[in-house]
Amino acid sequence: MYLVDTNIWLERLLDQEKSAEVGMFLAKMPTNQLIISDFSLHSIGVILDRLDKQTVFSEFVDDVLIRGGVALRGIPPESMRRLVEVTESYNLDFDDAYQYVVAERAQATIVSFDKDFEQTPQGRQTPERI
Repeated sequence: MYLVDTNIWLERLLDQEKSAEVGMFLAKMPTNQLIISDFSLHSIGVILDRLDKQTVFSEFVDDVLIRGGVALRGIPPESMRRLVEVTESYNLDFDDAYQYVVAERAQATIVSFDKDFEQTPQGRQTPERI
């Protein structure tokens, strides 16, 4: 299983520098092996809304979650203490700690361009390395 971080999805959605790399990763990876956190989903919605790309968000939800079968995961209230522990232990921002705990609970590898995950025991992978 792979937890795909917000920056990976946005790289593709906004056709940024590493979009082709992300596209190759997504094309070869079975969608039933991918996870997106609810935090990422909402963050992507906020960012696309600010860019006046609401239609892109609707298409993303349809393609990835509804038809694509990528799993949507969150953190239940009883695991919020773990989120705080991760934030403090690895000096991560809240959003990174959230991704880390979702990946930890799902026993998933984090796929991210964010180097902050390298200071954690789990680390990270990039689309190119997978």
